[in-house]
Amino acid sequence: MQTGGTANPNAANLPPDDGQWVRPAKDFASTRFSSLTEVNTQTVRSLRPIATFSTGVLRGHEAAPIVANNTMYIITPYPNIVYALDLTKPGLPVKWKYNPKPELSSQGVACCDVVNRGVVFDAGKIFLNTLDGHTIALDAATGKPVWNTKVAEINLGETITMAPLVVKGRVLVGDSGGEMGVRGWVRGLDENTGAVVWTAYHTGPDQDVLIGANFKPFYAKDQGKDLGVSSWPPGMWKIGGGTMWGWISYDPALDLIYYGSANPGPWNPDVRPGDNKWTATLFARHPEDGQAVWAYQITPHDLHDYDGVNEQILVDLPIGGATRKVLIRPDRNGYVYVIDRQTGQVLAANPYGFINSTTGVDLKTGALQYNPAKQPQVEKVVRDICPAAPGAKDWQPTAFSPVTGLLYIPHQNLCMDEEGLSANYIAGTPYVGMNVKMYPGPGGNRGEFEAFNPVTGKQAWAIKEDLPVWSGTVVTAGNVAFYGTMDGWFKAVDARTGQLLWQFKTGSGIIGQPVTYRGPDGHQYVAVLSGVGGWSGAIVAGALDPRDSSAALGFVNAMRDLPDKSSLGGMLYVFGLGPAT
Repeated sequence: MQTGGTANPNAANLPPDDGQWVRPAKDFASTRFSSLTEVNTQTVRSLRPIATFSTGVLRGHEAAPIVANNTMYIITPYPNIVYALDLTKPGLPVKWKYNPKPELSSQGVACCDVVNRGVVFDAGKIFLNTLDGHTIALDAATGKPVWNTKVAEINLGETITMAPLVVKGRVLVGDSGGEMGVRGWVRGLDENTGAVVWTAYHTGPDQDVLIGANFKPFYAKDQGKDLGVSSWPPGMWKIGGGTMWGWISYDPALDLIYYGSANPGPWNPDVRPGDNKWTATLFARHPEDGQAVWAYQITPHDLHDYDGVNEQILVDLPIGGATRKVLIRPDRNGYVYVIDRQTGQVLAANPYGFINSTTGVDLKTGALQYNPAKQPQVEKVVRDICPAAPGAKDWQPTAFSPVTGLLYIPHQNLCMDEEGLSANYIAGTPYVGMNVKMYPGPGGNRGEFEAFNPVTGKQAWAIKEDLPVWSGTVVTAGNVAFYGTMDGWFKAVDARTGQLLWQFKTGSGIIGQPVTYRGPDGHQYVAVLSGVGGWSGAIVAGALDPRDSSAALGFVNAMRDLPDKSSLGGMLYVFGLGPAT
């Protein structure tokens, strides 16, 4: 373990924290940072579980608990049941329960477990997405539905697993299903009525992508008319993927939302020559009408399913002697991008894991430099491609501390063998065209929790973990960072050095997103959902055969021992410094 870190002289000027946690990312900037300090490097050793709650669901729990108005809201994986738990009473009694009863068949078209990444609270309502493609608003006080809008079509292979975001009266939601040959999109719904106000597709003509006269990409490679058509073989953009199941951030001063689109379909790149725009692309749009302001295709002609849905953290950083408005993005392709969020210019792109599939990013052109030796080939196995398809980091969100100036990255260390196959499109069925087998990367550890300095582009410290670190993380002004492991340990480490300060063994692997909040009694609490699953834990959640190395799109081969390390679960844990209630 390396030690180090930076001090921020502006730490005393942190924004006020109301103690709530109303969206998975905490704030619009997606920092997942809390200004609370009662739980700190000295007191964290006294944390103990003060309440638990069983969800009754035994699939992957990736959601973040939400806290608003002395109530905690959690959503389960399919069947996407929402619980409102009373924080003012001992034992977290249920205030209300809402079961949307999604269609059973939606489970059959979900690529990588039937997960859900959380709800959001806004203006007295709870907003959720269901696996079968509905976006729903509930009265936060009663759980009664306010509106219910069907936005996706499971018969085409579309599902929804992402957490919505509410910005300026728009509920933002995107589809999953890039492995089913769907056409990806993000939609803006009216917060009060549920009506679809705008839809931005990620393939097709400019009119469909909501690219107009004010669209000004920074790089020449992203400039031109109707690139969402011309960068594809004829007609393939209609089934080309580019879904949007990850994270959205918002800058109120610039009035821009930022998000990335997912992989092109099929995985076999020989079937789809060209850049395949606008898949694996970072977009900046206006939230009210969806119009694109700029775009940067991070991974053109995606060779390895690196997608582009990871989070973007909005901060102002000292770069080149000046303070720049940037977004920080730890991408699946293995690079931490620092990008000017006003223009889309890449200021830095430094590796945070082992990479041999590419050799770097050309900052002049914005181009990702592929390694030809690691390009997949039809009916030939190309070995030792790093990172593997889930990337150096998948959906699991990072956190940023303005106190330390460091980014906290939960990620995996996996490589893979790939073999291209023929792929035929049939609506609602897998459209992949690739054999994949994953295994541990250099060093043998399959995961890592890392602190990264976005100004210097270097690692500050890192903790190696046996299994992929598939949970999210949260960091506090008390200089404590929390994360979970797939064998069920919930850990607190010193945000400055990485020293382990505290850990607690839960009943199942943790792939959820920890949060921290101020309770009705004025004290600070930490909460996380435990329940193994997701793509990484599909071998347990889906009871897959460990002898099938291709199962779960090749992930099972890297996780054969997980059934010996974690059992199924679905439990909320709340930790505090006081006695259990």
